[in-house]
Amino acid sequence: MKRAPLCTTAALLAALLALPFALSLPGAPAPVRPAKGFANSIDMKLVLVPAGKFQMGAPAGEGGRGAEGPVHEVELTQSFYLGAYEVTQGQFQKVMGTNPSWFSPTGVGKGQVAGLDATALPVENLTWEEASTFCRKLSALPAETRAGRAYRLPTEAEWEHACRAGTTTTFGLGATLGVNEANFGNRVRRPEKVGSYKPNAWGLYDMHGNVWEYCADHYEDGYYAKSPKKDPKGPIAGGPVVRGGGWEVEARSCRSATRSYASQARYYAIGFRAACTTSRAR
Repeated sequence: MKRAPLCTTAALLAALLALPFALSLPGAPAPVRPAKGFANSIDMKLVLVPAGKFQMGAPAGEGGRGAEGPVHEVELTQSFYLGAYEVTQGQFQKVMGTNPSWFSPTGVGKGQVAGLDATALPVENLTWEEASTFCRKLSALPAETRAGRAYRLPTEAEWEHACRAGTTTTFGLGATLGVNEANFGNRVRRPEKVGSYKPNAWGLYDMHGNVWEYCADHYEDGYYAKSPKKDPKGPIAGGPVVRGGGWEVEARSCRSATRSYASQARYYAIGFRAACTTSRAR
């Protein structure tokens, strides 16, 4: 039997050792990959939103377009987690000890939720400051601190990236939005239980309709013309940005690109969802 030349054998061995999956070396750390999602200590479910580039804004011909141009490429350089659902009244009560919601058992709209489990409805009628405080207090819970989780409101760019979920259509669910896909058009006349409709491709529910959602940014009409291409944070002054539309508006106001701002401190169709950064979301 002919033997392989020593130089060939050595080269082959070197190549095998260079492949991380070829040999299992004792004590070698396994690669750390971010989890696709998790449930935290208050049973809030979050899903991974991958880093990447997308086209932000609406083209000139898109119906309902306001201060949503020009369309511009945005790159988010870090992945993050985002609540699969809008923050519920039950979760807000658990962290804050209060429930400001209009449509709650003690709210002005209590007659419209009589007999319902309001804890599963999105919290609304809260201020931007209260939403931000919720995120800080959630971050400070012992279980969240041990897990290294920091909660915050998503930036406007993060929100639109998550809503689009890789799509370029008017809505993250397609070219149109039907009544069986979201709560809009004032049909129900109140928010519905979170997760009542199908999620988008990344597992996020109610990105269109139900309640508008606070973002970390402040609003400025012409901001897109000067927005940074990487990880834009938005202007530092102006009303808080809200995205996604609510139960009380028509479909054109629930588009992926729709942007508006909170013109009053409290409104019965504005809520939020929490973003989370951990050492494993890269």
